[in-house]
Amino acid sequence: MSERPTHLGLRHLALFTTAFEAMIRFYVDRLGFAVEWEPDADNVYLSSGSDNLALHRADASRSTTGGPLDHLGLLVREPADVDRWADYLDANGVPLTARPRTHRDGARSLYLSDPDGNIVQIIYHPPIS
Repeated sequence: MSERPTHLGLRHLALFTTAFEAMIRFYVDRLGFAVEWEPDADNVYLSSGSDNLALHRADASRSTTGGPLDHLGLLVREPADVDRWADYLDANGVPLTARPRTHRDGARSLYLSDPDGNIVQIIYHPPIS
């Protein structure tokens, strides 16, 4: 068994929303988040400076009947930490639902499911890592 890598804690949450524009206004105007990245009209990434909240527009192909949680994210300090986690999880028989990959914004992550089926992302995110 390999040694478990460390992480910086829960600093990322992704939600599906049917009230996409209202959610953006609420988190920006009322709770003080700033828009960090808006890759397209259906996704926006917000931050208070030390975290990341992703809002994903839910449509007919993805209702929120299973709940609004898309995934939760555990932050790591550097991109290689994502790969260390993949090695550790592989060595301990934890299947990954998505292997490590680098995203368009320079983030690097992998995905797995917890025993209840919640999706967990282990992520290096440049602005907050």
